[in-house]
Amino acid sequence: MRKDAKARMQKGKIVSFVPTGEYYFKKGIKAYHRRDFLKAKKYLGRALQLEPGEPMIACQLAIVSTELGEFEHSNRLLHLILEDLDHEMTECHYFLANNYAHLGFFKDAYHHATLYLQMDPDGDFAEDAEELLELLSFESEELEDELYGQDDLIIKQEQARDLLESGYFPKAIELLKEVVEEYPEYWSAYNNLALAYFYLGQAEKAEDILNEVLERNPGNLHALCNKMVFAHYQGRIKYVKQMIDSLKKIQPLLSEQQFKLGTSFALVGEYELAYLWLKKLYKTGFDGDGPFYYWLSYSSYHVGYENFARAIWKRLLEMNPEKEGSEPWAEDQEQANGFEDISGSIFQKLESDYVEERLFALFLTSVSSKKDEIITSKRLFQNHKFTALEKEYISLIRSGKPSATADAQEIAELFYQNYQPIGTIEAGLYLMWFSVFVEAAKAGVALKNKRAWAGAVEYVWHKLRSEKVSQQEVANRYEISSATVGKYVKLVNEFLN
Repeated sequence: MRKDAKARMQKGKIVSFVPTGEYYFKKGIKAYHRRDFLKAKKYLGRALQLEPGEPMIACQLAIVSTELGEFEHSNRLLHLILEDLDHEMTECHYFLANNYAHLGFFKDAYHHATLYLQMDPDGDFAEDAEELLELLSFESEELEDELYGQDDLIIKQEQARDLLESGYFPKAIELLKEVVEEYPEYWSAYNNLALAYFYLGQAEKAEDILNEVLERNPGNLHALCNKMVFAHYQGRIKYVKQMIDSLKKIQPLLSEQQFKLGTSFALVGEYELAYLWLKKLYKTGFDGDGPFYYWLSYSSYHVGYENFARAIWKRLLEMNPEKEGSEPWAEDQEQANGFEDISGSIFQKLESDYVEERLFALFLTSVSSKKDEIITSKRLFQNHKFTALEKEYISLIRSGKPSATADAQEIAELFYQNYQPIGTIEAGLYLMWFSVFVEAAKAGVALKNKRAWAGAVEYVWHKLRSEKVSQQEVANRYEISSATVGKYVKLVNEFLN
């Protein structure tokens, strides 16, 4: 103690007392043991203000918040500890599991309870965690009947997601419409339906669906993220900035929402924000799929963590080997992103349940840099979904043997002169053409005027995407008259309806 302070004490004067974080922590613990949780919260909150980096204080405050029923506040503190203060404080996983169970988020509860037991099988809360897992299993059995009734919903949602990823948007729309009609408050299906319409070019319809979701379910994070991404692709820079400013203030607790926020920021080029959320998920042991590791690698690379990005990309390739060649550091990234140069994507389409998508995959094969690899593969020979039409197409690709599919190939090649590499947006044009071709083949219609068919399909595709284009503009591109385009547009619409 300083000499002047001693002197003041000797004179009988009052000495000022500056309490520490430890002082308030002890008072908070005493209040907690008396079950005076409001006072405990007050003292522990003050202790954390004085020592914000002390994980024990934050953890005790989280426990008190749970006792007060403030589960979300408790979760925020527990995630703060694991992500920033002390990731080896394993008991936080048990407390998180308990909180999520109270909130009804059984999947998250199961994840953290399991993680706790894996990290500390003989820990102080091991028995409690095992009991919680048993309880969660019981809850799952109680909900089994309800969940069983939703099996159809889950199957349809997965099918729709596969269709979206493979670029077959009309079928995805058809399926998602069924889902939202049967489950009018299943917001995930609405958001995917908006995505399908947007990729097909019907931006207004997509925007209307998102607005409906936000009106009926205010603050829906997926809808807000989709609005930002849509605006980004439309070049609405000012609106995108507003959405970024708004979304970066959101602190979601659920891993699914954190994943959506992170990937959305990555899609609009906000890699620092994307890295923040995706790395947080990674540190908590998030069991992500291909897209999670894809965007984590991309965001890591763009913020300067190249070694980490490469390690994550290696993990991605173990799950999705077809992603090889589309690394964020690839020299010719634009070309690598085309479906035609990603053999995994082509094989996925070749195994589709829809003939038009299989035909599209064969066209991709014909222009692919990996054509020889695909055309001689066992997966192609062993594909039992091929009809006579696809078999003819394969013969055409291998030997140039003339067949009905040669006309379809030539028309698709006309598109390829202007629309390559083939990404998600361009895929819509080709899929539309092969849908028309399948119907024309059924009707026995000859495809003599190839430029007319190409011009008509492209015109209809632009119109469906709400893009301004005149029949004369398309006619000039294909060196035909606008009257011819108009005549064939009627035929195309007949086959599509």
